Amino acid sequence: MVFRLRHCVWEITLGCCFSCKYCGSGVNGQKRRDELTTEECIDVAKQLKELGCRRVSLIGGEVFMRRDWDVIVDALTSRGIVTCIITNGFLFREEHIRRLKELNIESVAVSLDGPKDVHDKYRQEGSYDRAVRAIGMLSGAGIPVSVITTLNHENAERLEDFFPIVSGFDIFAWQLQACSPMGNAAKAGIDFAFDFGEVIRFVERHMYNVPFAMGVAHNIGYFTENDDRLRGRRRGGAGFRGCTAGLDGIGIDSIGNVRGCESMYDDAFIEGNLREKRLADIWNDPDAFAYNRKFKKELLTGKCSTCEMGKYCAGGCRSYNYFVHGKIYESPACARIEK
Repeated sequence: MVFRLRHCVWEITLGCCFSCKYCGSGVNGQKRRDELTTEECIDVAKQLKELGCRRVSLIGGEVFMRRDWDVIVDALTSRGIVTCIITNGFLFREEHIRRLKELNIESVAVSLDGPKDVHDKYRQEGSYDRAVRAIGMLSGAGIPVSVITTLNHENAERLEDFFPIVSGFDIFAWQLQACSPMGNAAKAGIDFAFDFGEVIRFVERHMYNVPFAMGVAHNIGYFTENDDRLRGRRRGGAGFRGCTAGLDGIGIDSIGNVRGCESMYDDAFIEGNLREKRLADIWNDPDAFAYNRKFKKELLTGKCSTCEMGKYCAGGCRSYNYFVHGKIYESPACARIEK
C-alpha cells in the first residue's frame, strides 16, 4: 500500500512563556539546546512539499517565542502549503498581525481552557485576558481564528459556564480535546478523566446554535449516533476513521524527530531524525509506523476487541490510549461502549 502524507504537526520550539500544569512536554518552558536551525527548518519545509504535504500546523512550546517563526511560515506558505499556528496568545502583538497577513496564514488557533478562574489556574495568572485579547485582535484584523480547549476533570464540568463566553467570540471553530496524562499532567497527578459521553452530549446540545463549527478532537469518541457531525462539520461527513498517525500525517519535534503524531510524545514512537535521514526515507520505510500501517483487528484488546466498529475505529487515539493505560489498541474511555 502507498501512503500519502497530507498533514503535519510541527513543534518548532519547546521554548514557552508558560509552564502549564498539563504541558505534554514537561520541560517547563525551556527550549532544547539543539533545536533545528533556520536553515534546517527551511529544508524541512522543502521536504514536506516534495512529499506532497498539504497542511502544516505549527506548535510549541509557544511558536512566537522563536524569532524566526515568520521565516518558517514563509518557507511553508510560499510553497503552497496551507499553514496554521496554535498559540497561547500571551505574547501576541500588533506586529504579529501584520506579518501573519503578509505571510498568507490560513488561521490561528488560540488555547483557552475555560472561564477565567480555571484557565488561569492551569496556565498562568493573567493568561486568560491575554488569550481573549489575542482572539479579538485576530478576528478584528480578518484573520480566521479558532479556539482549542483542553479538557480535564475540572473544566469539563464547567463547559456550560464557558459556552456563553465562547459564543461571544468571532471565531470559525471551537475544538474540545482531552488532556492526556503525560509530561506535567502526569507529574502533577492532574485528574484528567472525564465522561466522554457528557462532553459529546454538550456538543450535540449546542452545535447548531452557534455560527461556528463546534466539535471534538480525535481523542474523544467514538461512533456515537452523531459522530460524523461531532468533528467540526455540522452537515456530516467528518466521522472518526481511526488514528491516522503515520498513514497520512506525521509529527516533527524541534530537534527533528519524526513521529506518526506529535501527541505521541514518547521516544518509543520516534521513527527517525531529520538530521540523519531525509523525510522521504523515513516516510517510505516499509517498517515505519507499524502500529497503524500493519494494524489488524485481531490486535484490539478489551471491549474494543468485541465492538462491531473496532475494525473501523482501530481502538481510537493511539496517544491517549498509550498514556492512560499503555494499551494502544484499546480505548479507555470510549463513549460508545457501556461501562
